[in-house]
Amino acid sequence: METIGHDLREMQRVPLASSHVAQIKERGQEAFYPAGTLLVRPGDPVERFVYVEDGEIEVVNAFTGERLVPSTLGPTQFMAEISFLSGGSWSMAMRAARDTRTIEVPRDAMLELMAHVPEMSDIIITVLAARRRRQLEGHDASLVLIGEEADRGVRRVASFASRNRLPYVSYAIGSEEALAVATNCAVPNDRPVVIFGRDIVVTDPTPPKVAKLMGLNREFVDDEAVDVLIVGAGPAGVAAAVYAGAEGLSALVVDDTAIGGQAGTSSRIENYMGFPTGISGADLVWRGEVQAMKFGTRFAMPLRVERLDRLDDDSFCATFDTGQRVRSKAVVVATGVQYRRLPIDRLEHFEGAGVYYAATENEARFCRDNHVIVIGGGNSAGQAAMYLSRVADHVRVLVRGVSLAQSMSSYLSSRLEADPAISIDYGAEVVALHGDAALEAVTIRTPAGEHRVAACALFVMVGAAPNTGWLADLVALDGKGFVVTGREAGGDSPYATSCRGIFAVGDVRAGSVKRVASSVGEGSVVISKVWSHVNGDG
Repeated sequence: METIGHDLREMQRVPLASSHVAQIKERGQEAFYPAGTLLVRPGDPVERFVYVEDGEIEVVNAFTGERLVPSTLGPTQFMAEISFLSGGSWSMAMRAARDTRTIEVPRDAMLELMAHVPEMSDIIITVLAARRRRQLEGHDASLVLIGEEADRGVRRVASFASRNRLPYVSYAIGSEEALAVATNCAVPNDRPVVIFGRDIVVTDPTPPKVAKLMGLNREFVDDEAVDVLIVGAGPAGVAAAVYAGAEGLSALVVDDTAIGGQAGTSSRIENYMGFPTGISGADLVWRGEVQAMKFGTRFAMPLRVERLDRLDDDSFCATFDTGQRVRSKAVVVATGVQYRRLPIDRLEHFEGAGVYYAATENEARFCRDNHVIVIGGGNSAGQAAMYLSRVADHVRVLVRGVSLAQSMSSYLSSRLEADPAISIDYGAEVVALHGDAALEAVTIRTPAGEHRVAACALFVMVGAAPNTGWLADLVALDGKGFVVTGREAGGDSPYATSCRGIFAVGDVRAGSVKRVASSVGEGSVVISKVWSHVNGDG
């Protein structure tokens, strides 16, 4: 499958042109670091771009103080990571391996320079993406999770980090690695814990706490104003983010879970144009996120809009679950849909401990050599089954209908039917869950009767419902809760709602085609109307 930043060995040594270096020197200042000096620590804000003129900078293991990776940064290279684009935090510690002289440019000035010199921007962004992929694949991380297998809170943090491309390592309680980290950080070695950069122990770990450490959940000035607030970071929202930034609009994207939305949980998308070998939903949307950040769009998560008010000047005020508020001239609703909770006893008890609503690498780790069940007859369910069949002993797909012909793409249903590791039960549903701390078995009802089967995981991918409760008082919704747009809403574009200045794109829009490509197209096209509205032309 296609990936972004896949060949670090080639990309990390791409030098900046001499003209680029000259421009960096014009805007930067010299700095000198004696050997052994820590330039940054995990959690420090990314406030500058550091070009190495002479010397050597190494990545440091935040827990042992030793060199973390064999490669170092030398003359003609630069010290930065992907969070530089968004103004997040450093995820690694960096140290001068010997006396080092640098040129340092404030972040805002460097972003402005990159905006005017696309060739420089391309080199820097390619390298930053490659470095992040190395962190994700090589486990070069300062965020350490211990006890994910035993603690639901730690597991939620792992899921959040995984879906948001945050590098982390996870160790089982009692493992040699966990004992070493606990000793270095002076924490008990027999209980779950989340640690960031050796000195920060996260008590009662939650995604918002980790997001704040990593710089994803930013502090806003009171009633901070933007041109457009984009609610939802799936394909439609991120596409809107790219085009908003490219058109010079100040844009903020918020999501209550992760970049990627429902598409981000898809392990392999094969029918998206331009990727003949397929691409994961997470990789596809991450490309868009990086692209949007390049144009200056900001992202913040996990952040949920609890209330949206229209003000006297026809702008909007969004109040988040944190109590923070942001004002915007326009709002793009791209919240998509979420899978419904099935009316099964104890379902909530097993969520995160055997019951899942996404099938990514994070969930698949707990399914190795076991039986798993997927509920659903759509493409998402089919893609999940294909992906899980690579690690699970057997995947059982439960479909309430009598066929997949109307709900799943032909190429995908054919693969499911041909895979010996996958079986499909039609007219089937789960009626009971069994287990103590984690799921152990389920009871399935079919036309032939009920029977109990062993299963370590149940993936629920059925009955998608729109996320529009926070909009009910402002825009017209259809009987199922989807946002009404276009002529039916009295709007002047296919994506305009009944409230002037609020637009809806993607799966949340009534009558939309539930496909990634159409969501990307809608998110891209809507910005022309947003721009007109913001600038008083429409």
